[in-house]
Amino acid sequence: MDAAILSKLLSPDGWALLAALPPYDERDAMRTVSALRSQGVAADLAAAVVTQSRLRTRARAKFGDFADGMLFTADGLEQATRLVVAALHARRYLDADITALADLTCGIGADSLAFAGTGLRVVATDLDECTAAIAQWNLRHFPEAEVRHADGLTLDLRAEGIEGVYADPARRVRGGSGGRSRRIFDPHAYEPPLDSVWSLRETVPAVGIKVGPGIAHEGLPADAETQWVSVNGDVVEAGLWFGPLAPDGPGRSALVLRTFTDDGKEHTLSRTVRGDDVEPDVGGVGQFLYEPDGAVIRAGLVGQAAAELGGRLVDPTIAYVTTDEPAALPPARPADPAGAQAPVATGYRVLDTMPFGLKRLKSYLRDRNVGRVTIKKRGTAVVPEQLRKQLVLTGTEEATIVLTRVAGNQQILLVEPLGAV
Repeated sequence: MDAAILSKLLSPDGWALLAALPPYDERDAMRTVSALRSQGVAADLAAAVVTQSRLRTRARAKFGDFADGMLFTADGLEQATRLVVAALHARRYLDADITALADLTCGIGADSLAFAGTGLRVVATDLDECTAAIAQWNLRHFPEAEVRHADGLTLDLRAEGIEGVYADPARRVRGGSGGRSRRIFDPHAYEPPLDSVWSLRETVPAVGIKVGPGIAHEGLPADAETQWVSVNGDVVEAGLWFGPLAPDGPGRSALVLRTFTDDGKEHTLSRTVRGDDVEPDVGGVGQFLYEPDGAVIRAGLVGQAAAELGGRLVDPTIAYVTTDEPAALPPARPADPAGAQAPVATGYRVLDTMPFGLKRLKSYLRDRNVGRVTIKKRGTAVVPEQLRKQLVLTGTEEATIVLTRVAGNQQILLVEPLGAV
């Protein structure tokens, strides 16, 4: 988005157009643009308001109703922190008695919204002029937040009275067909580079950095708590937390968040898993199978999960835990959410096992009148969508199968989710 289009969007007419649009539907997008053009709306503004409507619809998964009063860029939304996670970022600074912090790479302002919303004084910066302007708009209700079009690394942190630093370095770069962005996995290629940000802890010890969840364990700073975070089973980020922002000390941890709505009220369950590496037992498939949460897997804490579940791995290289008795996991939707924790794994009852073979599997499922199958996999090159087509199922029943290695051999496990009728 360029400055001219942003100016038109933020004009009274542009904002009124955006507010008046019907709920976004991809099938009607071109028709909506044509209708606006027929009303005399300039082509660039018509396209811009429809694009914002589309991005707002996507943004509700991260921002809920707040999305309706915000502006977005596609890349900014992609990298933006979900509000439920940003609130936990803010909590770290509050618990460390931080009152003023710098958000060095604020993007569209997602984390700064949470910081300012909890009363923290925020200096938010971004290198891109339009992105900084969008962040300023999104933070317009918070006088505690000052947004600057600037390089955050040039701030004089001590002179500004900054007690804490937060950064979410850019991990996407434009390129490839259609001008699409691609993800950056090398921390040295982040913008700014990761080394440049975590060196700030020499000036301000309270430094937090959001990084991609695919970051390798090798090379992580020894004085940081590295925490992987999942929301409803989706691993959304990893964070490096230094100094007073890591009160439990350095190491790896996993934060599991599960959200649900009950009687119109949204609840968030959480569970933190941390500790030293634990060597889990390995053994045959029992009556139950558990898949640890993705954040637990990324943090390398499957051994802790297996110990908690009272189980063993089906293979030393596979993150599936099996037990002979059902593990005592908290429910995903407790009747009383107060004080309840999120489960660290998803459980299944094992109904049958067999060596992998397409012909055998097709016959097995057809004999059971299966027409819809959920395919889970770990440790196999099989592509679920291709396998689903090859099965050519026509029955009326549903089934869940797990393709994995057991003691080094490819196996198929027929399972049912715990709690299924």
